[in-house]
Amino acid sequence: MRAGLARVEWRDSPLTTYYLLLGATSMLVVIGLVMVLSASSITAMAAGQPWYAVFADQLLFAGIGVVGALVASRIPVTGWRRLALPSLLGSLALQLLVFTPFGHEVNGNRNWVALGPVTLQPSEFVKLGLALFGALVLSKKRAKVGRVHHAVVPLVFPAGALALGLVLRGHDLGTALVLVAILVGMLFASGVPARAFLLAGSCFAVMAGALVVTSSNRMSRIQTWLAGGCADVQGACWQTEHGKYALADGGWWGVGLGASREKWSWLPAAHNDFIFAIIGEELGLPGTLVVLGLFAVLGYACFRLVLRSDDHFVRLGTAGIMVWMLAQATINIGAVIGMLPVIGVPLPLVSSGGSALITALVALGVLLSFARHEPGCREALAARPGVVRRSLAVLPTRRAGRMPGRRARGHLP
Repeated sequence: MRAGLARVEWRDSPLTTYYLLLGATSMLVVIGLVMVLSASSITAMAAGQPWYAVFADQLLFAGIGVVGALVASRIPVTGWRRLALPSLLGSLALQLLVFTPFGHEVNGNRNWVALGPVTLQPSEFVKLGLALFGALVLSKKRAKVGRVHHAVVPLVFPAGALALGLVLRGHDLGTALVLVAILVGMLFASGVPARAFLLAGSCFAVMAGALVVTSSNRMSRIQTWLAGGCADVQGACWQTEHGKYALADGGWWGVGLGASREKWSWLPAAHNDFIFAIIGEELGLPGTLVVLGLFAVLGYACFRLVLRSDDHFVRLGTAGIMVWMLAQATINIGAVIGMLPVIGVPLPLVSSGGSALITALVALGVLLSFARHEPGCREALAARPGVVRRSLAVLPTRRAGRMPGRRARGHLP
């Protein structure tokens, strides 16, 4: 009986969403740091760097991201409404720098900007800007989204089209797919009629097909995926096949943390796009299920926030960020296990990469800010003592004066 009451109390508590978001995010970041250290050590030494070099960078990025998430979680909802348009314009301005002398190309994608010693991927910031701007526009047009042109302007055109155009101009199809998922998720959550999705889906399918056909690299990946295998194991299929080898080598229980064989220069991008394969190899099925379970908890917390919030901006912003995280995780994991073609997107919060990690943490900080404004959450948090105070509360305190049963120091009988 008490267990049942406790479950009901936990389910109805205004703090549940907040702590689910905080717990799932923290655990994914910790798992990511551990696995980046394991997966990148050999690659770092082969490049003449210390074995912990990539991990040290990732730890720095995680620290910056945690500070950003903490700041974001303290900004009120009204503040995020004011920051929605500036965040989109700022991220698009950074994306334009890609096509200047500051931009440079990585693995065929021109989506990076080098500003002195700092290298950024602006398209990661575009995801957050688009989610916030979309929530702002659709919340203001709440009563008019039944008419398609009100949902399309200015979210899809010009904002979404400009963001997609700039990203696709840099040949980053993976990020473009995530941006489309964010737009579709927010439009669906706002109640846009189904006929609009059919028309938009048809147009996007034609556009995606054209992008695939005009790129020999993308075409080979799609053909490999459709064929269910590839004879060129030493060439085009090297990465996908070795990702499967890593999962198969891990078996049920894994080979042990740090004992991966594929990370010894066999699997490309072992600490980036294919880190899920190293998790499967070293930690086995339980390790992969833990990661999948944490993303499921993250999705449930976002869904719960959408249902329990009475602010339309919060609901749509949460929907956009939720679709961003889950769609990107699905694309990444699907590519690693062979269910989707490899298009090169990182696993959120887990893969190595500074821009992706910092932006994802800030986005989840936005969700924590939204969760703090869930009815009753702010009051419940204020009523609870902080971690430091709870820790100090268990320490013995010295009372002034003489303790009963004990003689004061310096007074002899």
